Amino acid sequence: MTKYARDEFDRVPETSARQGVHRTVAESRRRSLAPILAAGCVALAIGLVAFLILPKLGFSAGQAAAVTAGSSTHAAGTASPSPAAPSPAQKTPTAAGTAPAASPSATPSATAAAVDKTQPVTVYNGTTTSGLATRVGGTVSSAGWILGGTGNWSGAPQQSSVIFYRGADQKGNAAALGELLGISTLVESAEFNMPLVVVIGPGFQ
Repeated sequence: MTKYARDEFDRVPETSARQGVHRTVAESRRRSLAPILAAGCVALAIGLVAFLILPKLGFSAGQAAAVTAGSSTHAAGTASPSPAAPSPAQKTPTAAGTAPAASPSATPSATAAAVDKTQPVTVYNGTTTSGLATRVGGTVSSAGWILGGTGNWSGAPQQSSVIFYRGADQKGNAAALGELLGISTLVESAEFNMPLVVVIGPGFQ
């Protein structure tokens, strides 16, 4: 009992619905926690699905994270597609698959100098065998050459058969005559007025 006299504030009906202010605040706080707890449970369930179940279904970790973020923010999105396989043109060639190098073209062989059989050929016999110059002259004519004349050699004695040619432009003709007659000695000389001179020496066959 208090020492103060009762007043109108002490007369509160027992059936009154009025409540203290502290009770209303407490109840409002309890009610505000419910949606937060529900949202946390939903987020936890989505996280478990994303990181435990989706990888088993073929989604990568990045795709699972994207699904989780999209679900938590309620954004409509699709899972990113898997990277496309590289096209054949983008494939890196291996060392074993390199194309073989093209074989170098064969170098053309040096063509023989053109032979001019219209150049007259003079044949001299430098041996003691009679009629040898005529016989050799017949061989030259039969090969298509023009025979300039035949005779006996009156110059310095020759140790073997020789072909004299006048000027470098006759070297190819001299080589062709040497191949025809089996004479390997070719000498450039300006002492003769004829372009090609064949001197038959000892040992000619």
